[in-house]
Amino acid sequence: MLISPPYGGGRAPVLAKNVVASSQPLATQAGIEVLQNGGNAVDAALATAITLTVVEPTMNGLGGDGFALVWDGKKLHGMNASGRAPAAWTPEYFVGKSAMDPIGWNTVTVPGVVSGWINLSRKFGKLPFAQLFKRAIDYAENGFPVSPVIARQWREAIPILKDQPGFAQAFLIDGKAPTAGQIWRNMAQANTLREIANTEGESFYSGALAKSMVEFSQSTGGCFTLADFAANKTDWVEPLAFDYGEYTLHEIPPNGSGIVAQMTLGILEAANVKQYPANSAQRIHLQVEAMRMAFADAYAYVSDAKTMNMSPSALLDREYLASRAALINHQQAGSYGPGDPHSGGTVYLCAADSSGMMISYIQSNFRGFGSGVVAPGGIAFHNRGMSFSLVEGHPNQVAPGKRPFHTIIPAFLSKGNQPAMAFGVMGGNMQPQGHVQFVMRFVDEYLNPQSCSDAPRWRIDDLGKLTVESSMPTAVVDGLKALGHDVMIMPANSLDFGSAQAIALLGDQTQDAYIAGSDHRRDGLAAGF
Repeated sequence: MLISPPYGGGRAPVLAKNVVASSQPLATQAGIEVLQNGGNAVDAALATAITLTVVEPTMNGLGGDGFALVWDGKKLHGMNASGRAPAAWTPEYFVGKSAMDPIGWNTVTVPGVVSGWINLSRKFGKLPFAQLFKRAIDYAENGFPVSPVIARQWREAIPILKDQPGFAQAFLIDGKAPTAGQIWRNMAQANTLREIANTEGESFYSGALAKSMVEFSQSTGGCFTLADFAANKTDWVEPLAFDYGEYTLHEIPPNGSGIVAQMTLGILEAANVKQYPANSAQRIHLQVEAMRMAFADAYAYVSDAKTMNMSPSALLDREYLASRAALINHQQAGSYGPGDPHSGGTVYLCAADSSGMMISYIQSNFRGFGSGVVAPGGIAFHNRGMSFSLVEGHPNQVAPGKRPFHTIIPAFLSKGNQPAMAFGVMGGNMQPQGHVQFVMRFVDEYLNPQSCSDAPRWRIDDLGKLTVESSMPTAVVDGLKALGHDVMIMPANSLDFGSAQAIALLGDQTQDAYIAGSDHRRDGLAAGF
């Protein structure tokens, strides 16, 4: 692994025996404090995640979902804490609509993130659950200065969300967003956090908080019932494993989209991507083409695991992926529909401790603040339900109690059945694209986590357009255009390429120390001791 940074960026990797990396410095420090007070990596991750709902409300909140991959020192565990559709969401409920709404009550599924916190704490934590809320409650009660990036996202959300139930009351000051450096307090959220801490989340799903959310829903256009919240359940799942080179990439299985990254890597191996130099237009061309294929399959087949008519193993079958790779023209950009395998913007964080425990964790309200709906107590609901399909018979068609296709995905690399790196790249459909780019930088180019994060990125945006960061070399952009790609160079301050955090074992899989990186594109901070 190369320790020195080849891409500049002004950041050096963090080397330590105990590490936390997140998208917000105050949250990272909350996790470090927990480690110093005797907690383990999971305790630290939870303290960081809980604090993020306060200090980065533009990306996540109490009304979102979460996923985790946890290495306990011997085995990797997967957790799916994504919520399900309310009982009222039958196909008939949406008659007359051609697509799901992007904001508002008809995008809100039951939030799973609080349940995920409880399950992680009970299964792996050392410290009392309530102790993990200390910093989050303090920042909510006493305030913190809003960073420039978060102030910008806050300001940009107002025209879209200001008229949604509860949003203006919860997040605006005299109709405006807080400015960079302004102290923000949220007493209502502090009280909610204290209630969750004191009841170990029971209040959120079957007690006073659940009743309050349901009453607010029914009085402002939603359809939640107490039974919807009581039925919530977090699942422990077997991570999907897929080999790439000498490493294995682990992802949460569907309804998550991590399988997209694994499919892409399989297509690229079959296409012999390494015949082309790193950072070349030719290599990125193959990456983009393979990613387009994987997305086409995912949008056709991936859904709640209970309703998929295609097994993940079929989508990851090596012969099938080789048949997809054979469709790629190495000299010309193409377009692709789904194949037929029957024959065979979110916050991400990670933590690791000196005992060898590592956690890759992600939680999100989906698009920025989410639905824009904010229940009393500062509970901002996500808009994850917008990912359902309204197409009759589609595996991802909306239905009561069903989980939608999900974009947020933690990732984990192992080598020889031992941990290698916990990592993630937040940001909608950028996540599997970021995973592919991160894995190839780490595995093929031997870069450290900070350098993997600093490297210029490409992204196929939500409209299918190929975009690249302004730091992408001109020769590469020209080469992509010559291969038939319509390339858009994004402004230097673009937030469209996600935010990565990563922690890898330092050296050849010894558990003595870690090397970590955080993202310069936002406010990311990796810290350790």
